[in-house]
Amino acid sequence: MALADFIPTEGQRRIADAITAAERHTTGEICVHVTPRCRGNVMKRATRTFNRLHLYTTKRRNAVLIFIAYEDRKLAILGDTGINEVIHEGFWDDEVNELTRYLKAGRPVDGLCEVIAHMGESLSHFFPGERDDENELSNEVTFDNGDDDDEHDDDDHHDDYGNME
Repeated sequence: MALADFIPTEGQRRIADAITAAERHTTGEICVHVTPRCRGNVMKRATRTFNRLHLYTTKRRNAVLIFIAYEDRKLAILGDTGINEVIHEGFWDDEVNELTRYLKAGRPVDGLCEVIAHMGESLSHFFPGERDDENELSNEVTFDNGDDDDEHDDDDHHDDYGNME
């Protein structure tokens, strides 16, 4: 399946708009990255992507990455150190579970927009918006072709969206 089939151009615009709206109320930065494949551990791959995209460079260390490998049905959400120091244990798992529900229903754009809105609301409590806050990271969906997948350790609990069939 091509990226355009998983998230069409209009869906990518909706996601970018959802990120823009969510970030109006928080200094947190939300990013979405999509790839077709992740044969290895999804958290390790998401961490590599987080670093490759330089999401750790935000002033408050408050970036979030939503990472989806749509053909391999894997998902990870991770935050930078500033966020992980203040959110409750299980926060990311709750967001993964909510997004998984939408992915299983074949509604990735709706799910991403919903989770992004919820994240923005939650982050606003810890990182409220500021008048002079600058958008430090792009709100556009990023993607790759999955070719940098060199790890084959399948021990992560966010694999297979919980058997979507």
